[in-house]
Amino acid sequence: MKQGKTARPVKAVAPGFSGRHKAVAILLGLLFLGMLVRATYLHVIDHEFLKRQGDARMLRKETLPAHRGMILDRNGVPLAVSTPVVSLWVNPKEVRELGQPANPKAKPRVLDVPELALAIGVDPAVLASRLKRSEGKEFLYLKRHLAPDIAKVVLDREFPGVYGINEYKRYYPEGESASHIIGFTDLDDYGKEGLELAYDPELRGKPGKMLVMRDLKGRKVKDVSLIKAATPGKELNLSFDSRVQYIAYRELAAAVAEHGAKAGLVVALDVETGEVLAMANQPGYNPNNRIGVPLDSLRNRGAVDMFEPGSTMKVLTVAAGLESGKYTPDSKFNTNPGSYQVYNKTITDHENYGIIDMGTIITKSSNVGAAQIALSLPPDGLPTFLQRFGLGKVTGSGFPGETRGRLQPPERWRPVELATMSYGYGLTVNALQLARAYATIAAGGVQRPVSFLKVNGPVQETRLISERIARQLFPMMESVVSEDGTAKKAAVPGYRVAGKTGTAHKAQAGGYAANDYMSLFVGFAPVSNPKVVMAVVIDNPSKGGYYGGLVAAPVFSRVMAETLRLMNVPTDKPLEPPPPVPMERAVPAPAGGRT
Repeated sequence: MKQGKTARPVKAVAPGFSGRHKAVAILLGLLFLGMLVRATYLHVIDHEFLKRQGDARMLRKETLPAHRGMILDRNGVPLAVSTPVVSLWVNPKEVRELGQPANPKAKPRVLDVPELALAIGVDPAVLASRLKRSEGKEFLYLKRHLAPDIAKVVLDREFPGVYGINEYKRYYPEGESASHIIGFTDLDDYGKEGLELAYDPELRGKPGKMLVMRDLKGRKVKDVSLIKAATPGKELNLSFDSRVQYIAYRELAAAVAEHGAKAGLVVALDVETGEVLAMANQPGYNPNNRIGVPLDSLRNRGAVDMFEPGSTMKVLTVAAGLESGKYTPDSKFNTNPGSYQVYNKTITDHENYGIIDMGTIITKSSNVGAAQIALSLPPDGLPTFLQRFGLGKVTGSGFPGETRGRLQPPERWRPVELATMSYGYGLTVNALQLARAYATIAAGGVQRPVSFLKVNGPVQETRLISERIARQLFPMMESVVSEDGTAKKAAVPGYRVAGKTGTAHKAQAGGYAANDYMSLFVGFAPVSNPKVVMAVVIDNPSKGGYYGGLVAAPVFSRVMAETLRLMNVPTDKPLEPPPPVPMERAVPAPAGGRT
């Protein structure tokens, strides 16, 4: 066999990096190096950038609501307090309704509107309509002022785009009885009526700011830092006594219902300080739930309504006569035959009182005697005297909407107008003015400012008439409450009472209504050392009489009795024993029991 050449074995070649592989490796290395450099730069040199970006996505400035100041009565009883609540809102840009096509650009989350409506207690159709009208907006209230535990139940269901904000809601513990004097706030906690409106800047306070962290769903994770603390509103200490206020409201409501009256009011002032102790109104309303309340029921009639005061003006007419120097308490007036002609105006009395003294003009409420006094003075005598007592001017109490009343202008100070003015027609007042005028007499001729705030320290005093003249009026006014007077039902057991009734026809277009009246009684007690003045006005009673002595005087008696007792005012009159019960009407005690 022919020997051939031996084949050489093939040598294996180890694979190496091609140019393409080297390029990829270099590129990846550069990218990694760039990322490392960038990370080092951001974390070491420009680390604030990441912080700013994180903060922009997670941190929010949240408004801290200011706690509205409490309103307290003179004894520290809360009349208006603020309670924490939660208001629910939605960002319409973040959501779309269930069943609607999604917007691929905004990518909003789906919101089940019927479920949300059921959770917050609103009509689903109404909520859907509101959301549709709010497209493009970023804020829409869903439900205001929910209790925190109820709001938490809704928020825990994590409806898309639904959030809660902390707020305060005003609550009025005394309810209806103090509603007209306190007033109320709106949903945004701004005062809208009464003293809530008058002192709104002081009560409201100033909101603060808090930096908070929120997650991607908008839920607050934690409070980061306090930017500015909220400043709570000032506490307001009022002059009036909630106990007296409740009694006045209760008795007034009973009287309005009993006599079928349109409305009524009671105003009580502290004689020594000018403080308003009570101001009750009927009809009333519940300030905690004003749904369906007529606007007519919201106003404080004691400071806002004007009316002709009728015979309650005769006390001031007599005072003007005494101050003129032409008369003394014993001066005589001939009222025969019970009427008096002044040009084309015939002034009449309830009956012919004959020849009477000055005190009887007040006791019997003689229009003829009052007109004779007014016409015997200079033409400006009575009007300027009434102006001095504050009629035709606001009292300066600061109550929102307080009216000034109206006196005839000087060109109308003619005999007929002066005569009717003397017994309370042709001029208008509000109950606060009327009570202040009588408080001036009760204080011995010194006028003190009306105040809805509790008075601490000395009180400004302005003397309007001499103490001698004021004291001369006391027995005349006290006789009104006697058996011979027009207001024996105003008597208060254990106390001497002075006052005056008034019964005025209500004005209407073209004259006066024949059967519509304002029934009034204004007085003070105790006469020996006056402490409280009270004005009671019943608007248009339709049952059980209409005279002030029948309608308004009993309210005065019941409210004044309780007020003096609560103020611990000593009695100044012996208590009279109750009348004996006739034997045939006596009821025997049950056997074996106690009476």
